[in-house]
Amino acid sequence: MTLGEYLVKLLENYGVDTVFGIPGVHTVDMYRGLAHSNIQHVTPRHEQGAGFMADGYARACGKPGVALLITGPGLTNALTAMGQAYADSVPMLVISAVNHIGKLGHGEGELHESPNQGLMAAQVSAFSFQVRTPADLPKAIARAFAVFEGGRPRPVHIEIPVDLFAADAAHLPTKRRSKILPPRPARKAMQQAIELCRNAKSPVIFLGGGCRKNPALALKLAERLDAPTVMTINARGIIPAGHPLEISASPSLNAIRNLANNADLVLAFGTEMGRTDYNVFEREPFSTKVPLIRCDIDPLQLARNTPCDVALVGDAAEAMQDLLDELPAAQNNGAARAATARKAALAEQPEKYQKLISILQGIQETAPNAYIIGDSTQLPYAGNMYFPVKSTARWFNSACGFGALGYGLPAAIGAKTAVPDNPVICLVGDGGLQFSLAELGTAMEVGGAFIVICWNNNGYGEIKSAMQARNVAPVGVDLHTPDFVDLAKSYGMNACNATSLQTLTDALQNALGSKTPTLIEITESEMLSNFQIAKKSPPEA
Repeated sequence: MTLGEYLVKLLENYGVDTVFGIPGVHTVDMYRGLAHSNIQHVTPRHEQGAGFMADGYARACGKPGVALLITGPGLTNALTAMGQAYADSVPMLVISAVNHIGKLGHGEGELHESPNQGLMAAQVSAFSFQVRTPADLPKAIARAFAVFEGGRPRPVHIEIPVDLFAADAAHLPTKRRSKILPPRPARKAMQQAIELCRNAKSPVIFLGGGCRKNPALALKLAERLDAPTVMTINARGIIPAGHPLEISASPSLNAIRNLANNADLVLAFGTEMGRTDYNVFEREPFSTKVPLIRCDIDPLQLARNTPCDVALVGDAAEAMQDLLDELPAAQNNGAARAATARKAALAEQPEKYQKLISILQGIQETAPNAYIIGDSTQLPYAGNMYFPVKSTARWFNSACGFGALGYGLPAAIGAKTAVPDNPVICLVGDGGLQFSLAELGTAMEVGGAFIVICWNNNGYGEIKSAMQARNVAPVGVDLHTPDFVDLAKSYGMNACNATSLQTLTDALQNALGSKTPTLIEITESEMLSNFQIAKKSPPEA
């Protein structure tokens, strides 16, 4: 067994079922054995797409996304995707080639040579490791999964010199190391948290992406404390839409800040309390006037952003279970407080965003089982401000954290490979779509009920609005855009225009019944001019 074949077998034993990558001359032997394995290979049209696909796959199913890359430009093309995954705590295993051991660091002009590509990858990963002997590989893979399972999940980069892929690996162990369990918060800190919760009469909970693995525990705790529960962008759906305690609104809104300040206790689980969730409007930093309990698996994060009174270092699910074991059921007027906050949060949205939120609600009503993945574009921006989601892990986008354009389409393809039986809807602007247009070909290869909704305003509309708001003459934001419908058809996709909510609903229903991917183009000016906001309030208790 060569090291390339061994790598495939080892990944299989760690539960990997899908990899994303573009083979190259340097990685031919990395692919040896892949065709005879149970691992599915998905070929993007650009290595950045491979990284974004691995990200979308991981968010949709919870397992690490895996990307196989060539040395040099293959890895550097994927660094942006690694940065997005790093910012959003997404488990991603990036395995790349690197030049021959004897050629490293000489600067002699080898193909794909860089002075030290591992140093670049280390800036957007939990760690970057260079394999020097075949025996290094199983140790490196074990450390990667220790990060994914037992710590704050982030990308890990492992590079293998091209001359090692053909090395003998028959003697190496193929059995995976023991699964790493995440830490439990210290009992002393937990007792402090329990005492505060017992005495609380109007608690509020904030949930972040670190709670996505165990939504049932979060729901139980919210109900036990009778606490309105606010979900960040990466936590949407943990408390499902329509639940009396659910608040799917940005913590940056005045309505949510007022809710926190009128509480007598705030609990925050698995959220870094960063600016793209808690202070997107660049006002005063988010703070509370009442005791704050924070739980995070990363102790460094507890020392960042909003200071807390009780710091629980450990897994959010473990902390929630410990609280549930000790706390009696409470009656804290949670449903009424949540309803008031929901109503105020929706009323706080400008008219355009209220229209966009209604469009999102219409999409979800038409496709209730769909995963909705977005780029950095206007529909996700509005949804991140306010949009109740029916179930966990079905709403995510790049309009937070690293904030990469071009994320939506490849990430949605990655999600589709993870959940092939569910519809996947990609929300992308005309500008962001042109970052990754070629991945329409990959979408056709993946197939199924895969729907791209392109919001077309002939440019970078959000950036143009920001320029105008600051009295800057718009430059570089008006784009020549192709006919996206004809372009999609040239790939073999179904494609059409939607000019109203009804035509969008009709197009979605047709797309959901098709095994061929569909692109629906919405011209912003047409849709908004034909649009009337449905006169309905957010769900009451």
